[in-house]
Amino acid sequence: MKRFRAALVLAAVGLLLSACQAGPPAPQAESAPAPASSVPQPSPELPSPEQPPTAAPAPLAAPALSAAEQAQLDQELIAAAKANNVPLVAALIRRGGNVNAKDAIQDSAFLYAGAEGLNEVLRLTLAAGADASSINRYGGTALIPASEHGHVETVQILIAAGVPVNHVNNLGWTAMQEAILLNNGGPRQLEVVRLLLDAGADPDIRDPEGRTALQNADRLGFAEIAALIRSRG
Repeated sequence: MKRFRAALVLAAVGLLLSACQAGPPAPQAESAPAPASSVPQPSPELPSPEQPPTAAPAPLAAPALSAAEQAQLDQELIAAAKANNVPLVAALIRRGGNVNAKDAIQDSAFLYAGAEGLNEVLRLTLAAGADASSINRYGGTALIPASEHGHVETVQILIAAGVPVNHVNNLGWTAMQEAILLNNGGPRQLEVVRLLLDAGADPDIRDPEGRTALQNADRLGFAEIAALIRSRG
């Protein structure tokens, strides 16, 4: 009996020693989290950048004109100037009409407007680059017929534009000579002569007969014009 009990005690001690040597039970491993890439994520609602407004298309450049088309446009401009059609003149210039182009009798829109005192048309042509020194079929500037006709305001515009005041045309006359020889010596002619003198016109330039502007004024009985020229001597 004693041997049996001793055997049981020894067995119990063995079991206890075996358990101590094995150590504490290993903790249960936690499952590793799934990679972030494998987890579906909701798409964030990001504000979309404001779209810039669509730019207005640039105006198309006017198509280049052929030589024939340009010539036709230029002749239309001259005709509109001769009709004193100011809106049409402005429209044709915007389309590319050349204010220095001439017709069959050597009139340009500029030259005709100056000669006839069409001042609105004249200003349009000057603003569009009219050649102030251009000449007509008589070899004269726009200032010469403007002075002849007594267009006082036109003379002012042309002088301010730089038209030469002492130019001599094919007839041998300056603007001052024509103002005296081809009109009646009235108040408008007197004012034209005054404007020309103020701009530096030379009254001593002689006509083909060898007469000065003063001599012609005396000869024709234009006493006020003659007195004005003498006062500048």
